[in-house]
Amino acid sequence: MKILIIGGTRFVGRHITEAALTAGHEVSLIHRGKTGPDLFPEAEHLLADRDADLSVLRDRRWDVTIDVSAYLPSQVTHLAGALSTGQYVFVSTASVYAPETPNFTEDAPLVEFDGPVTEEVNGKTYGPLKVLCERAATDAFGPETLIVRPTYVIGPYDYTGRFTYWVNRIARGGEVLAPGNPDDPIQVIDGRDMASWIIAMIEKTGSGTFHAVSPAPPFSFGDMLEAIVAEVAPPGTTLTWVGQDFLTAEGEDSRSLPLWPMGEDGISINTANPAAAYAAGLSPRPLGQSVREIRDAEASFSTSTTITPDREADILSRWRARS
Repeated sequence: MKILIIGGTRFVGRHITEAALTAGHEVSLIHRGKTGPDLFPEAEHLLADRDADLSVLRDRRWDVTIDVSAYLPSQVTHLAGALSTGQYVFVSTASVYAPETPNFTEDAPLVEFDGPVTEEVNGKTYGPLKVLCERAATDAFGPETLIVRPTYVIGPYDYTGRFTYWVNRIARGGEVLAPGNPDDPIQVIDGRDMASWIIAMIEKTGSGTFHAVSPAPPFSFGDMLEAIVAEVAPPGTTLTWVGQDFLTAEGEDSRSLPLWPMGEDGISINTANPAAAYAAGLSPRPLGQSVREIRDAEASFSTSTTITPDREADILSRWRARS
């Protein structure tokens, strides 16, 4: 098949590109050339800004288009106006849901704007804008549209470093600051597993909406950290759980302590039922395997937003000394 990938050189898009090429498909990538210009020489690279001139798509047709980089409904409609394609795949997010009961399915209520619609993407608008993107996609490309809703994507090349932080922090050993409640739910999906499943789905023209998440609930933040400990922690490593109120008073949040499921919204989206995707062939690798492979690939990865070792030690000291 001829596959066009919108944003196919960075993290999720990169894994999808690798999966498509491995499966023997003819791949075109549209990107701005800022990330990975030397990647995938066997693919066609179309340099363009999706928000501007898309004339590089003129007089061309692809069997499938996979869009991993739309955050605004206007981006979807702009692309649709320039594109001739068969099936369209939109990688969305579990953040499209309003707070729900655990084990919710794909027909759960979606989050909506409670005021004027804006195209400013932030923590409050990200989910509602993705809802509008999904609707724009279905309107433009029809009932064969495939919509994929992951929670947190993990794996090599993760520029956010969220899960990678915990792998590398726990691999350093010692006393590890673990935020909040160990029973708070979490779900992740290895980007490589999601990518290979998406390619398998388009090969059979699979359509509809699916949760790309793992594992099935219940699975907790504590379970996740213990799974990482089991794979990479040196002897003597301990987890110290520090309460949310204490941490927020200290100014810490899910940027400095990544993936921390703070608040009702953060907790609710991490209990999605993956049964539909599993029945359609999604088969996530064991979390321990992802941990080992991420550690092997990205042991030197760091990010400027996460908590520093000195800051972590200071908070742990004051947490132990609290009255």
